[in-house]
Amino acid sequence: MNWFRSRRFSTRSLKPDSSIAKSSPSLIEALPREARAPVLDTISALQYRLAEHIASVLKSDQTAQAIETFVDRQIDKLLERRLGETINEDTFAILQTFVAERYQSFVSAEQFESKVYSFVSDRIDDLTRTDATLAEMFSPETIALIKERIDQQVPPIVHHLADIAASKNTRQRIGALIKHEVDDYYDRLSFIKKIFISRERIYYEVDDLVNNHLPRRVEEYLRGDAFAHEATLFLNATIDSFMQRPLKDLIGQISSDNFENIKHQAASRFVAMLRSPELAGSINVYMVDALERLQPRTLRELIETLNPDSAARVKAFLIRSLLTVLARDDIARTINEILSSQIERFLVTPIGRLADHMPAGAIDKASAALTEKIVAAARERLPAAIAEFDVGGLVRQKVSDYPIEKLEALVLSVAQHHLKTIELFGAVIGFWIGVGQAIYFWFTYVPKR
Repeated sequence: MNWFRSRRFSTRSLKPDSSIAKSSPSLIEALPREARAPVLDTISALQYRLAEHIASVLKSDQTAQAIETFVDRQIDKLLERRLGETINEDTFAILQTFVAERYQSFVSAEQFESKVYSFVSDRIDDLTRTDATLAEMFSPETIALIKERIDQQVPPIVHHLADIAASKNTRQRIGALIKHEVDDYYDRLSFIKKIFISRERIYYEVDDLVNNHLPRRVEEYLRGDAFAHEATLFLNATIDSFMQRPLKDLIGQISSDNFENIKHQAASRFVAMLRSPELAGSINVYMVDALERLQPRTLRELIETLNPDSAARVKAFLIRSLLTVLARDDIARTINEILSSQIERFLVTPIGRLADHMPAGAIDKASAALTEKIVAAARERLPAAIAEFDVGGLVRQKVSDYPIEKLEALVLSVAQHHLKTIELFGAVIGFWIGVGQAIYFWFTYVPKR
């Protein structure tokens, strides 16, 4: 608190603006000159004590407990709210637009393709250096799915092979090959054997075999369940054998040019997929569906889905952060500086009228409220007060206690003044009555004859 001791008030530093001071004095100027220094010293000492109290309160156990209780209560109140109540529809729309714009700007960046190619190339190069097999990279369910899809194609393939084997073009080719072998065999026979063996007869037998017996035999064999079963077993065994081979052996059989071409093709396909409108629409639809599913859920349920201890960790983090901030010396210094500046501002601010420090209409409201209170209190208590107030008794008491000499002098002075007035008015009235009677007598008198 050494910094606070330097903030001693002085009448020189506490001077208001000259234009304002001309209209009304400040609080310091309103004090007598001999009282200003003691008042400022008292305020300074009070601020110093207040600064020490603030610093001790910020680091006390009671403050820590109060902050812990406050944070716990506020976090619990916040976590009980549903996501739909916390974030309105406009905010959801803004969030959706923000995600869509950020995704488009991300995939449209200039260095995006090079970054994707670098990523794909590094991953493929990692495959060439690994001893893992395809079976280790794929799950058993994936391998079973691959076998199932291939097995589903066996019957159509077998039927197509049967159609090819029994087609006219195939039969003609097979017949031509057999006849060519027959010609070679017939040419090597002796003359005597040629007499007993007819070439035309052999050609006839070959044509009958190729055109009649062979198609029927091929269709019976290829379209039967036995061949399909054997083909399925062969394909499954081939897949298992292929899956057990190391990746580096499979990739090592590819030339360097083809290997680089594979990298470029994989990167190009991946970039095209990421930039496709379908993927952007799918992400948008997925986000909308996810937000709709999350809206009825509370914030506590959402964070506990990520980690069951999330709420406790958030509370502990906030409490620890607040206590760390409040325990810093600069926080207490900042609070006390603000308080000191406000006190200094209050001391140098011209006092003026009360209306200058109150909002417009506040005085009228206060006057109306005070008038209502006074009238209500008068109506409530005035009748009882009047009933209890003995006016006659007080008058009699005052008169009885008044000295007799002073009372007589008072009565005589009042009576003398009023008697003179009465005498004067009596003389005037009597004069006018006499004049009126004389006039009346003058006009109404008739002498007797």
